[in-house]
Amino acid sequence: MNRIDLTPLYRSSVGYDRFGSLLDAAFQTEKASSGYPPYNIEVVEENNYAITVAVAGFKEAELELQVENGVLTVRGKKEASEADRNFLHQGIATRSFERKFNLADHIEVVDAKLSDGLLTVHLVKEIPEAMKPKKISINSNSPRVIAHKEKAA
Repeated sequence: MNRIDLTPLYRSSVGYDRFGSLLDAAFQTEKASSGYPPYNIEVVEENNYAITVAVAGFKEAELELQVENGVLTVRGKKEASEADRNFLHQGIATRSFERKFNLADHIEVVDAKLSDGLLTVHLVKEIPEAMKPKKISINSNSPRVIAHKEKAA
């Protein structure tokens, strides 16, 4: 297995300890993935994203979406067909699937729609107010004095 050495990143950064395990998980998923069902990840506009999964032949009741610990999981489980059908060729896949997408911090799933055999999941990056950039004024006219209390003897 190819491992990426993230030591230089850890030397000068704080809070990226999850990054290494995220990369490892992505490489493992890529190796195990069958490519089914196909999907697109799209930037709709700034801080808005969409994941579109081709789920032709699946009904809404046969699809499940779940978000847990920063991972969006899309599952499809086809109900057993009642009709005994005799195919000469069956090229439309109806097998069950599970597709996982790692979400960055502050990415929220806002809705999902099924239309024309495509499941589209809409995501928004919502940065908390405390994390948004803020301008710090520099006050050089009057030095700020911090008074220290003397210890009682």
